[in-house]
Amino acid sequence: MSVLEQTLAAIRPADRQAMADARAHQDRLTKPRGALGVLEEVAVRLAGVASACPPPLPTPAALAIFAADHGVHAQGVTPWPQEVTTQMVANFLAGGAVANAFAAQVGTSVTVVDVGVAADLPQAAGLVSRKIAYGTADMSLGPAMTVPQAVAAVEAGISVARDLVAAGAACLISGDMGIANTTASAALICAFTGKDAAETTGRGTGADDATLSRKIEIVRRALQVNGVPGTRVDEAGGSVAGAVRTLAAVGGLEHAAIAGFILGAAAARVPVILDGVIAGSAALAAAALAPDAIDYCVAGHRSAEPGHAIALGHLGLRALVDLELRLGEGTGALLAYPLVSAAVRVMHDVATFDSAGVTDKDV
Repeated sequence: MSVLEQTLAAIRPADRQAMADARAHQDRLTKPRGALGVLEEVAVRLAGVASACPPPLPTPAALAIFAADHGVHAQGVTPWPQEVTTQMVANFLAGGAVANAFAAQVGTSVTVVDVGVAADLPQAAGLVSRKIAYGTADMSLGPAMTVPQAVAAVEAGISVARDLVAAGAACLISGDMGIANTTASAALICAFTGKDAAETTGRGTGADDATLSRKIEIVRRALQVNGVPGTRVDEAGGSVAGAVRTLAAVGGLEHAAIAGFILGAAAARVPVILDGVIAGSAALAAAALAPDAIDYCVAGHRSAEPGHAIALGHLGLRALVDLELRLGEGTGALLAYPLVSAAVRVMHDVATFDSAGVTDKDV
């Protein structure tokens, strides 16, 4: 049995009894029922993840930034040169990126994972090499990856999740780096939701009007060339093989790895906080592979990229933060991590009406 097959077999739905117990416990706390809004649902979700009420505090947390390049960059879909991917990996490792600053603020570790950077990277502390290829092929001309490459990238993400959990992480945070990766994200969102490229494609790292128009047409061309012209995978077979083929056709190596990261978290019964549109599109692939895996996901933020809201709506996830971010790296998820921790802390520390001797309202 392959690593992917073993992981899929290990994924179970969140524990509904623990979730019911968590909702009942929320209602006994010294606050009006529902007064903490979405935070209450976060705590309930994490109770289901852990099969425990209250759930364990999600600490320590670990950020994994999956880095890869994209052959579709050659089509002029971004104003940024491809070598920025390699340069930003060095910046992460030196501690100079926004993700590093946010990670330091909230006390999370940072691991950078090379799954497809188009250069040889020197060994460095904090860098994990899981390189599958030197970037993807140009998806507007044919499949971005072979099916074996896509599976290998998914399994790389699974292995990173396993290793971080084995090292003690109680919460995983997704991050990404890859110039042109919002183009692949838009294509994946089209493929898994049936939306048109004009709805899912945004400006990424600052495309002007002409570049955005070109980007939309390239996404449409990629879907057409690869035989996935906006057809939802769950309406076109719904199989694991079908989901992997779609991921291989128009995804990126980091998308596949993040999908595996989500699957690995679910198999280990550990929550994973998703970042922006890259993570959202990867989560669509993870959901196509194992629908129950989404029980283990918390949407950290809503990206300014239009496709991200579509992906979250399709997944049934509500973002905790909406600050018009469009950076990636795991930045939005890192900002959301203290909210997730606070939601669980309430379950541990806040008194009930009975224990505090506070009169509850008449029901």
